Amino acid sequence: QVQLLESGGGLVQAGGSLRLSCAASGHTFTSVTMGWFRQAPGKEREFVAVIGSLGASAMYADSVKGRFTISRDNVKNTVYLQMNSLKPEDTAVYYCARGRPGTYLTYALAFEYWGQGTQVTVSS
Repeated sequence: QVQLLESGGGLVQAGGSLRLSCAASGHTFTSVTMGWFRQAPGKEREFVAVIGSLGASAMYADSVKGRFTISRDNVKNTVYLQMNSLKPEDTAVYYCARGRPGTYLTYALAFEYWGQGTQVTVSS
């Protein structure tokens, strides 16, 4: 059974940093892409970042490019999201997701398993 468990969310002031982690189990971690999405109150879930199966490639939403970095440790079966220069508009529940085999895409339908989410709140 595939499980994704996020951690690392919290409350931070604008300009601060947080690192989210997502521990994966129940599947062959190295064979799939992994991604992060977020959902703010009253808004649709949106793509944040995706990383290829070997960690050699990544894509980012324009809103986070240059501030967020996605990475993965294929020994620890964990994907990370380093978030720097946080802004109040980054406030959302952040979700880790596992891509469907053979995909490297940025839209939600390309991901088949999701974590429960972790809250990130950025105060101004």
